[in-house]
Amino acid sequence: MTDSAFAVVRAGALTTVQDLGRAGHAHLGVPRSGALDEPAHRLANRLVGNPEDAATLETTLTGCAVRLRRAATVAVTGAPCPVTVDGRTVAWGAPVRLPDGTVLDVGAATHGVRSYVAFGGGVDAEPVLGSRSTDVLSGLGPAPLADGAVLRLGTSYGPAPAVDWVPYAGIVPELVLPVVLGPRDDWFTAAGLRTLTTGRFRVAAASNRIGLRTEGPALERAREGELPSEGMALGALQVPPDGRPVLFLADHPTTGGYPVVGVVPEPYLAAAAQAAPGTPVRFAPLRRPGQASRGHAG
Repeated sequence: MTDSAFAVVRAGALTTVQDLGRAGHAHLGVPRSGALDEPAHRLANRLVGNPEDAATLETTLTGCAVRLRRAATVAVTGAPCPVTVDGRTVAWGAPVRLPDGTVLDVGAATHGVRSYVAFGGGVDAEPVLGSRSTDVLSGLGPAPLADGAVLRLGTSYGPAPAVDWVPYAGIVPELVLPVVLGPRDDWFTAAGLRTLTTGRFRVAAASNRIGLRTEGPALERAREGELPSEGMALGALQVPPDGRPVLFLADHPTTGGYPVVGVVPEPYLAAAAQAAPGTPVRFAPLRRPGQASRGHAG
């Protein structure tokens, strides 16, 4: 219904609907998807009184603008950015009550990459396999926002909570990613593994919701050729033929034939979601229980 909706005034570089994703379908070739910076998504929902699995808007670098077609409480979290309502500055990281007809403009990120916009009641897109998330790899879920599109809002869950202080981890100047080596670290020489843990890498501009690509030195291979396709996990650090690691994020493919040198634990992926192109990246090895040290001395 148009009286329970908002219209897109400015879609931005890439704005998608995201919730906590569609877990449990990897055997069907469907990745989990969902908000890349999950803590920021959860916080935005809490600020407007939603359950944490309600759908938000995830913006990329340039923000977005929408015109409300009903009064709603909104909150913007994630990458810091200017937030205005009909041209007036309002608070970032706090609930703001907006009347019908106002234009909410979420500006370009001043730090980081992705901001999250929550509306009281959540974005009421049609669920696919139990989730409202946009998956840019498979095409499941609602299409990325386009200028002029109209989206529904759900029924409000109740008043927004009183807020005195909002936790915010900040945007890191250097992305440090712990890595549990394996399962295919034996496809790389000791020198290649030293390159992984001591090399100077940066976030590549080609990064997206599928994976964070890196620029820097190539990892030396101990084996030629490629693997038969095998399952890929969220946080897998896959190394394509150019030798530069790619960190798989929420829309990653569920199978792949390039070797996975290690896996970054999920709690560290939110920081990766906010790492802008050019951000320095360092990989820090984590040893599995009973795992012998290999290739890190000297």
